[in-house]
Amino acid sequence: MTSLRFKAIDNLRNSAKTDVKTSSRITDIFNENVFTLKKARNYLSDDAYKSLLASTHAGKKIERQMGNYIASGLRTWAEEKGVTHFTHWFQPLTGLSAEKHDSFFTLKGDGTPIEEFDGGALIQQEPDASSFPSGGLRATFEARGYTAWDPSSPPFVMEIGQGKTLCIPTIFVSYTGESLDTKTPLLKALVALDKAAVDVCQYFDKNISKVNATLGWEQEYFVVDAGLAIARPDLLLTGRTVFGHAPAKGQQLDDHYFGAIPERVYAFMRDYEQESYRLGIPLRTRHNEVAPAQFECAPIYEETNLAVDHNTLLMDIMSRVAKRHNLMVLLHEKPFAGINGSGKHNNWSMSTDTGVNLLAPGKTPKTNLMFLT
Repeated sequence: MTSLRFKAIDNLRNSAKTDVKTSSRITDIFNENVFTLKKARNYLSDDAYKSLLASTHAGKKIERQMGNYIASGLRTWAEEKGVTHFTHWFQPLTGLSAEKHDSFFTLKGDGTPIEEFDGGALIQQEPDASSFPSGGLRATFEARGYTAWDPSSPPFVMEIGQGKTLCIPTIFVSYTGESLDTKTPLLKALVALDKAAVDVCQYFDKNISKVNATLGWEQEYFVVDAGLAIARPDLLLTGRTVFGHAPAKGQQLDDHYFGAIPERVYAFMRDYEQESYRLGIPLRTRHNEVAPAQFECAPIYEETNLAVDHNTLLMDIMSRVAKRHNLMVLLHEKPFAGINGSGKHNNWSMSTDTGVNLLAPGKTPKTNLMFLT
């Protein structure tokens, strides 16, 4: 391990800079790989678009025929971007996202090859659930699990190298309906909050018919050289250190916080930001955090379900992009003893469909009865 460390330090002296190509304007690439409602309008019939809109905004059921029309428009958009495969993208109880790729390619009864993607494939899939954590809800032989499309979070195209995959955000439930993921309980909680908040708001404004929970998260993380990380089995296996000496200089002087971002990390930040913008993740802030080699990024707040999906996506993007810069991202809450850990602060609020932030006190908070209630 000692020789690995010396070799990694020697490589640091001679490593070449990674070239990062960025757009001059973020707005030119934002949502480039996302099937937004604005894009859907160009690929769907009026009835199909209205059905998708009603489901996205009001949770209305999408009938199977409308699902077929939406799937056809979605496939057309994806194929124009060079996509050949799709996946139901879900978040099982592993702390990670999961996906199983299927191609649009299939064979007709007479053996003729065709490209096909219908409402059934869009709305529901049946991945093998036997190897995912279930909290003891069922035995291994009861392996059936279902992913079901979540229309409130738009489909997106994930680009990895030369490959492109259409990702459809979904929930993941068991055959008997129990939640096997983190998204399903969140959606249930958002529905309950909406109902309770609207009931209260109706006392003050009869025009309020919906309340959305909004979330602005902050992602803190450490960045270390990949060569040095490889020399640490504890970092590779657990994402944190479990032995070793404290550094000669930690965060005693508070000189890292909001300091100048190192050039190598700055290139890494710009790189993952570009991928994030294409996937509709509205990153806005980046800076040095308190501990040495610790940093943070934060987006503009969004509807809570979408914000959580974006945070899950971002962590995957950061880990993947770091490899291009010969770096390793540590997302563990406490990777090093004696210095700050990495928090994920959640700044949340509630907003009405009339544009009122329910947790904003206003200029006269003592008389703002809806805020006080």
